[in-house]
Amino acid sequence: MLDIKLIRNNPKEIEKKLQTKNPEVNLGPLLELDEKARDIKTKVELLKSKRNQASKLIGEKKRAGEDASTIMEEVQSIGDEISTMDRDLKDSEEKLKTILSSLPNLPDDDIKISPDASDNVCIKTFSEQRTFDFKPKNHVELNEKLKLFDFERGSKMSGSGWPVYKGMGSRLEWALINYMIETHIQNGFEMLCLPHLLRPEMMYGVGQLPKFEHQLYKLQDDDFKLYLLPTSEAAINAFHFDEILKEESLPKKYVSYTPCFRREAGAAGSQERGLIRVHQFNKVEMFSFCKPDQSDELFENLVLSAEKILQGLNLHYRNMLLVTGDMSFGAARTLDVEVYLPGQNRYYEVSSVSNCRDFQARRSKIRYKNSEGQNELVHTLNGSGLATSRLMVGLLENNQNEDGSVNIPEVLQKYLGGIKVLKAEN
Repeated sequence: MLDIKLIRNNPKEIEKKLQTKNPEVNLGPLLELDEKARDIKTKVELLKSKRNQASKLIGEKKRAGEDASTIMEEVQSIGDEISTMDRDLKDSEEKLKTILSSLPNLPDDDIKISPDASDNVCIKTFSEQRTFDFKPKNHVELNEKLKLFDFERGSKMSGSGWPVYKGMGSRLEWALINYMIETHIQNGFEMLCLPHLLRPEMMYGVGQLPKFEHQLYKLQDDDFKLYLLPTSEAAINAFHFDEILKEESLPKKYVSYTPCFRREAGAAGSQERGLIRVHQFNKVEMFSFCKPDQSDELFENLVLSAEKILQGLNLHYRNMLLVTGDMSFGAARTLDVEVYLPGQNRYYEVSSVSNCRDFQARRSKIRYKNSEGQNELVHTLNGSGLATSRLMVGLLENNQNEDGSVNIPEVLQKYLGGIKVLKAEN
């Protein structure tokens, strides 16, 4: 959430920057509500001062044995007026909060302004696209012999977009997760095992509610209203919800594995079958809480940790700095790490690293006490480290052989009992 004081002091500038992410942003209604709320507060304070003076006069008259009934009626009238204004104030503040909650984060000043994702800026590449001397198969075709996934039974069980991993598919998935967690721990991240369901206020704090309500799966009965994790970013942010952290404890770097659930899997095209777009997927997530002067360095740290995973797997990738119109709701800066998938003949995001500045911390009331003894909002950063579904696709399609077998990267072999090649007989 943005600071209302920032909007109040620079309305035109802030509106212009917000419109680079969402052209429909209009701060007029917000500013009107803010002015109304502030005006009500001023009037209430004046009325309370007037009531206090009248109450003092009542006491003086009673002590002097004089009639105070007229003044007492006036105090009652003032109290009724204050009650009415308090209700109006509460209503205005709730509407103000609703509008504020719908506003995206401000993009950093150096982010390229464009509504078109095709304008994202490539700032780095690693290795090169593999060239094949045979026609490469996509992962669905490879699966026909390798039997790593069962899409039909997954669809029977839960509907389209809910794949079943089986046999070596399950083992390879688990190998990827273990390899990623081990790598991040070596890079200084502390591992958390988290709940997979969160309360509404926690989802609000991370910025999932109210904007993305329609994309979330939720459990709701007479006793519970809980949301399934769309990403463990939400749970790690909630870990320090409404806390004041010690300055010397920052930065905090966490890593966690969870399954992730998203109602909107996207409109799949003919090439986006199998694992490309699913409602449930596994992801290892990096997350950092830090002081404002640490967040730029932490951003690079998260990017490097995501890159290390792909370099270990020897996968060609590119780093894309997103333009304003392609950035997520809560991000001030986002870099996507994209792997080339031969079966789709295009790049797909496998990691997205974002610096949210103090946007989530303001919603979640996460602060630290600085050296001057004052409470200051932390900065939060998150990054996929990585999402396994598309990474699995990249692994299979880029390491395939002409006979349909798949070479296993060396870094994963120790998790698979030394298996070096995936074959149908595995």
